[in-house]
Amino acid sequence: MATVSMRDHGQGVRAGAVRARADAVPTIRRTAETWLAVVGMVASAVFLGGFALVMNRTDEQAFLDTLYPAMTDAGVAVASADAYDAARTLAAWFGLTLVVVLLVSAAGIYVARRRPVRRSTGWWFLGAGLVCLFGSQLVLYPIAFLFFVAAGLFALRRPDPTVGQTPDPTSETGSTS
Repeated sequence: MATVSMRDHGQGVRAGAVRARADAVPTIRRTAETWLAVVGMVASAVFLGGFALVMNRTDEQAFLDTLYPAMTDAGVAVASADAYDAARTLAAWFGLTLVVVLLVSAAGIYVARRRPVRRSTGWWFLGAGLVCLFGSQLVLYPIAFLFFVAAGLFALRRPDPTVGQTPDPTSETGSTS
C-alpha cells in the first residue's frame, strides 16, 4: 500500500514520495554472523584438520616416541599398545567432524547471503556449533561458541523496517511550499 500525494507546486501534478511500500522487504546485512562462521570454520580446520593430518602422517613408532609421552604427561592413561589405534580412531572422528562442520557452515553462509532476513538461517549455525562441540568431544567449545554467537545474532537481530523506503519530503522537514 502506497501513500501518494498529488499536489500542484507550479511544476504540474507530481506524484509525491512513497512513504511505505508494502511489497518492500526490509534489508539487513549479516556481515557479523558470516564472519563469525568463517572464523569458526577456519579454526575448526586448523585444530580438527591439524590433528587428523598429523595422526594420518605419523607411523606407530614415531607416535610412541613423540606423541605418546606427551599424552601420558597430560594425564591421558592409555596402554601403549592401544594408544596408537585410539589416536588414529580419534583422528578419523575429528576428520569426519570437520567435514560435517564445514558443510553445515557453508550451507548456513549460502542461505545467509541468499536470504539475510530469514531468522531461521541461524539453525544452520547452531547445528554447526553442536557438531563442532560434540564431534570434538567438548574440546573445541571456544570454537563452537563462535557458531553459537552467530546463531544467536540471527535470532536477535531484526531487519530495520526503514531501510529501503523512500522518505516523505514533507515529513519532519516542514512544508515544501
